[in-house]
Amino acid sequence: MDALKREFEYYIAKQQDFVRDYNGKVVVIKGQALFGVFDSLIEAMTAAKKEFAPGTFLVQRVSPDASEYTSTFHSRVAFQ
Repeated sequence: MDALKREFEYYIAKQQDFVRDYNGKVVVIKGQALFGVFDSLIEAMTAAKKEFAPGTFLVQRVSPDASEYTSTFHSRVAFQ
């Protein structure tokens, strides 16, 4: 199983509920459970690192759309 896939799927499944309750906040998810809700990424990371090993939890800013977990990169690289 991919690292943090289960946590990300949980976030997607609960996204509407999280937006209703925590829009703009930062959540920490471990497994299929909400560990905590924080005002900043720093607070979320600090709390999560005290409890869990790095790479075993998801830190996600709550947003109603995909903008917070989707990135687009533009490049001038041309493939021939």
